[in-house]
Amino acid sequence: MNNTILEFTCMDIENDGKFPLRNTGRGQDISPEFLIKNLSSKAKTLAITLEDLSHPVKDFTHWLIWNIPAANQVQSGIPSGSHVPALDGACQGIGYGFHRYAGPKPPKGKTHIYRFTVYALDCELQLSVYSLKRAFLKKASGHIIQKGNITAKFE
Repeated sequence: MNNTILEFTCMDIENDGKFPLRNTGRGQDISPEFLIKNLSSKAKTLAITLEDLSHPVKDFTHWLIWNIPAANQVQSGIPSGSHVPALDGACQGIGYGFHRYAGPKPPKGKTHIYRFTVYALDCELQLSVYSLKRAFLKKASGHIIQKGNITAKFE
């Protein structure tokens, strides 16, 4: 992996800030826009995970998407589906969101911390759309050239 941290912003979600309602399971549940700041010229694809760091299951996966064409922007509102035609067939795997983005929705009255991780990879991954994060990470091992993350909370 390259020593360069992948820098990105998530539209309307500050690092260590709060999720806007529209990006949560209590709002419209739409994926946010991502703006990549220092993407390596060697990157071929991007992958994104959303994990609940406060869930009883360690780093509970809410969303997993890979094979997004490498670009400095990933639009918001990625539609449901195992393959996303608008993103050249990017694949959404299995998490709390079954082939879709599933934003924060902790139990009422509880605050949970969530982490977005964006990975820049040097290839497309041949991986079943029924894959979990663990299978993604195993297949991506050796192909991740940059990665970065931001955390935010929701109650």
